[in-house]
Amino acid sequence: MAYQSQCPLHVVDFTNENMKPGTEAWLSACHVVRTALEDHGCFIARYNRVSKELCDSVVSAMDTLFALPLETKKQDTSDKLYHSYLGQDSMIPLYESLGVDNPLSMDGCQKFAHIMWPQGNQGFCETINEYAKLLGELDHMAKRMVFESYGLDMKKCDSFIESSNYLLRCQQYRAAKKDENDLGLWPHTDYATIAILHQLKGNGLEIQITEWEWCRADALPNLFVVMAGDGFQVWSNGRIRSCQHRVIMNAKQPRYSTGLFTFMDKTVHIPEELVNEQHPLRYKPIFDHYEYTHFADKVKITDHNSRINAYCGI
Repeated sequence: MAYQSQCPLHVVDFTNENMKPGTEAWLSACHVVRTALEDHGCFIARYNRVSKELCDSVVSAMDTLFALPLETKKQDTSDKLYHSYLGQDSMIPLYESLGVDNPLSMDGCQKFAHIMWPQGNQGFCETINEYAKLLGELDHMAKRMVFESYGLDMKKCDSFIESSNYLLRCQQYRAAKKDENDLGLWPHTDYATIAILHQLKGNGLEIQITEWEWCRADALPNLFVVMAGDGFQVWSNGRIRSCQHRVIMNAKQPRYSTGLFTFMDKTVHIPEELVNEQHPLRYKPIFDHYEYTHFADKVKITDHNSRINAYCGI
């Protein structure tokens, strides 16, 4: 597949101190966020709340986590699909990840840590909790910008955020061996509402721009890729595009990344304001997020538009 020499992804500078709600800078950024999610399903956030020191601490915590015996890591289980340990898959042999459910709370981090380390690991919990809460703040800002850009009731945005469940996936990609393919993770969209991906150590993330073109997303401590998932596409009545992405592992050292994924605890309702003559209703107006993940796991439809339509299309 071809690559674009110039990455067309929009960049939103959250380090701008003048970008406060109601300001011209904020309104301009809201427009960019909405446009980016509609065009490519994602945008690059320049966000300096996560310091380099904290990033280094997260990498150190992941070193400790992935060094655990496989039998221990496999104890990360969940009734929720895709929330538990993933790895040892012959289709994607370079990939391994674990999921920390409810990472924005210390209780969630401690529950996970006690599974990995029966004696507990307070340092791991403090690092992951601090990191996840800062990514959660970015998630909240992105959602508020989308609601504001569409002219929606901001009280409904608060309810939307409050109904969100969070999952932090710690992800490791090992280097490919001589006889192995360099595919770290196959092309896919996420089932989540929003996913915030952070490349902590090494490049590899690529975003699909057109059917034949992919764009590499640079890995820097203050750059985060904010992606729309299938849930956000449905919520927006198809205006927002679920982001197709993959990972190509061409480094000789292990690659670390994280993903903060949002799932709706309550059913998702398509706002009436997003349905009109130009944008007729595309999906059934109520969407059960966790039921959708079970449906997707059962039917194994790879194309996300076909999958969404099979579940809730009109």
